[in-house]
Amino acid sequence: MLLFKPEIIRMLQGVADIWAEHKDELSQIDSRFGDGDHGVTIGKIAARIRQNLEGWQDDDVETFLEDLGDDIMAIGGGSAGPLYGTMIGGLAGGLAGAAPEGGLDAGAVKKMFAASLEAMEDITTAKVGDKTMMDALIPAVEAAAQAEGDIPEVLQAAMEAAAQGAKKSEEFVSKFGRARSYKEQTIGTPDAGAVSTSLFFQGLWEGLKERG
Repeated sequence: MLLFKPEIIRMLQGVADIWAEHKDELSQIDSRFGDGDHGVTIGKIAARIRQNLEGWQDDDVETFLEDLGDDIMAIGGGSAGPLYGTMIGGLAGGLAGAAPEGGLDAGAVKKMFAASLEAMEDITTAKVGDKTMMDALIPAVEAAAQAEGDIPEVLQAAMEAAAQGAKKSEEFVSKFGRARSYKEQTIGTPDAGAVSTSLFFQGLWEGLKERG
């Protein structure tokens, strides 16, 4: 299959929907060792995604994602805005030289995920095991790269790996942000960013399933 604008809109709408649905849960997780505002910011990001989708007219996919990333970066409320702005805007990097008007195939989706991770690695040194959103993002991108089959299989592989990574983050000691001061006390609680990242991939997959 190929992704065209309608499918991409549904996928991003799926992200906005699932983030809005889980914003209170994300803030509850974050409140244990953080500022408690992660879900609030995620809710703002979800609203921004919806707003930009509603206003998407003539821009190609690459330009739309770049602009969306910039808009998300500008959202206040801790580090989530800049981080998710970078992650989502970074997806556009995988489209350089592509022809989105002809539709995106599974290979293009893999390149988008890889470019997103590369953009994140430019701004953070966090790796798997540091109890950050990278605990979900890195496994998701790696699983997508190795996935066989078409776009649904790629997205499912990413979603499942991200969920496993978020769950695994419960076992780690926080090494970044406010939570790092709690050290071993953070064991047993998942990282809020890892959970919201896993929801991102779930939203993409669920949004694609809802395509008409």
